[in-house]
Amino acid sequence: MVERFFRDLTQQRLRRGVFHSVPELESALESHIQAHNQNPKPFIRTAKATDILEKVKRAKAALNKIASV
Repeated sequence: MVERFFRDLTQQRLRRGVFHSVPELESALESHIQAHNQNPKPFIRTAKATDILEKVKRAKAALNKIASV
């Protein structure tokens, strides 16, 4: 979610803007954050913990195979 927030910030505000000073950039960042927070959406995890742990086990096994070769 953090990466998504910064991606949106970059695409929607920073790439389109021209900033002549640091305070101007700070103001743009603050206004973007305030606008973003006007309609907050909670992060809802959809994956089950058991599914995530199973993926971790498979990844670990795959890495161990590669390391032993």
